[in-house]
Amino acid sequence: MSIAARFQIEHLQYLKPDGTLAGPLPPAVADAAALLPLFKRMLFVRTFDGKAIALQRTGKLGTYAACLGHEATHVGIGASMRPEDVFAPSYREYGAQFERGVRPRDVLLYWGGDERGNDFEIPRNDYPWCVPISTQCLMASGAALAFKLRGEQRVAVATCGDGGSSKTDFYAAINSAGAFDLPLVLCVINNGWAISVPRKAQTGAQTLAQKGLAGGLHCLQVDGNDLIAVLEAMRRATERARNFDGGSVIEFITYRLHDHTTADDARRYRDEAEVKAAWEKEPFLRLRKFLTDAGLWDDAQEKAWIEECGKKVDEDINAYLNTPVQPVEAMFDYLYADMPADLRAQRDAAIALEGRA
Repeated sequence: MSIAARFQIEHLQYLKPDGTLAGPLPPAVADAAALLPLFKRMLFVRTFDGKAIALQRTGKLGTYAACLGHEATHVGIGASMRPEDVFAPSYREYGAQFERGVRPRDVLLYWGGDERGNDFEIPRNDYPWCVPISTQCLMASGAALAFKLRGEQRVAVATCGDGGSSKTDFYAAINSAGAFDLPLVLCVINNGWAISVPRKAQTGAQTLAQKGLAGGLHCLQVDGNDLIAVLEAMRRATERARNFDGGSVIEFITYRLHDHTTADDARRYRDEAEVKAAWEKEPFLRLRKFLTDAGLWDDAQEKAWIEECGKKVDEDINAYLNTPVQPVEAMFDYLYADMPADLRAQRDAAIALEGRA
């Protein structure tokens, strides 16, 4: 019997859950001080996340998808990209988007029901939030194809969840990236749950990273709670893409510490012991321990920075709350150049309901 193919999936980890090193730092992150600004931005994201949830609970924001526990993965992805690259997010990668220049007030506008939140001032080339699962992966592969046809050293990066890696759009993106040798990086953020469906119940694959092998992509699994590993994985993938060496699929193993969204109650399907164990592996605590042991961080710095983060987030919250609400007809006015008769009738009816007819 002959063997048609063999494969292995590398697992990348540098920083263990207890904040100690699992091995030597990669050359690109050899200076621990370089991690400090990113650590501070992780804390900013966590501050924003908590305040956004509070806004939703008090009726000042619509349904919101929290990112608690994902901070290292999200910030690491965004920090690894260049301004000219293109990012196609799903609906909770705020840390990556803040790194790209999206403002917190844009996030709040979007979840407050105002589509102007998707009209980012920076970065203009990035895709808007995508609630339909994994369709953004195929969009990113189209952008990557354009980069290749133009001979541009740009990279398209898309994110999806573990559940999203089972969608046809994800597989189509893999196939096109492999067939056309595209500068595409598909980031599968494996937080253990596709809403209420556990990872083990929605795919038989031993790893989610290996799904890229079918399309001929480079595949890697990463401890997504280890910022150092995230940065190194993204460095490898984006470097390959810019050198026209093909695309990558990276599986970032993390955990969703909050409910799927504020409309969800994860206590109905997740065991309390599982969540408790996940808190012991979360990204903020391990990196704080590492930086504190290196003499780069202390309680006084943290207290001051949290206070500053709160003030910065409050500025954006106030900007969001003070943004004039669009009239009801705005939901109709920007879809068609020539509005169909049925939509025009709906527009008139919506205006009439407000007593403005």
